[in-house]
Amino acid sequence: MGRDNSPKERQRRQLERKRSRRASYDRILIVSEGSKTEPNYFKEIRAEYRLHSANVEVQPGALGTQPIQVVEYARELFEQGDSHKNIRPRVFEQVYAVFDRDEHRTFHDALALARTLDGQLRNDLKQPVEFTAIPSRPSFEFWLLLHFEDVRHLIHRDEALRRLKRHLPNYEKGYGRTFAETKPALQTAINRALALAQGVDPADDTEPYTGIVHLIELLTNLRK
Repeated sequence: MGRDNSPKERQRRQLERKRSRRASYDRILIVSEGSKTEPNYFKEIRAEYRLHSANVEVQPGALGTQPIQVVEYARELFEQGDSHKNIRPRVFEQVYAVFDRDEHRTFHDALALARTLDGQLRNDLKQPVEFTAIPSRPSFEFWLLLHFEDVRHLIHRDEALRRLKRHLPNYEKGYGRTFAETKPALQTAINRALALAQGVDPADDTEPYTGIVHLIELLTNLRK
């Protein structure tokens, strides 16, 4: 039987060859609670730092916006892949679930599940996989606000958004230039977020916190 040379099959083979030519650094899966804002932000970073798309996969959660659903989908996507999204099963060394504290009732359950999964999954190379929750308290917008203000106490997510829009008047959910417009103050935000994180338990609802800083440091240094 001759080789299938249909346009669809040629496209599939080309994509497979492209994905097989991944870079030498770790393969990373990022799954976010937000359907647009966070994925757009991380895709901006991927483009800015020229990270290979086969190494850094960014997807919104598909089971719901509760933190536990974000963690469960990250596990499901890692284990089963998704042929419609051209994601093969178990092709990552690191998995990150990004979600907000807000008033979510499953926040602490999500943190606990992520800790349980860390090191328990195996990838296609039979290696243990790092599985990490990336929570923000109160919200992703708090991380962005740290680029402009040194906030050292816990504020409501609505307050974080209101104050952020003083500095980024065009910011809305799904905005596509968030990283570009905050990058000049990136190191300032990193320093502030790391200072806040010292000695703070991500599960402690009394203190502000954003784990986004750890993911940013990883991505911006991935090729170094």
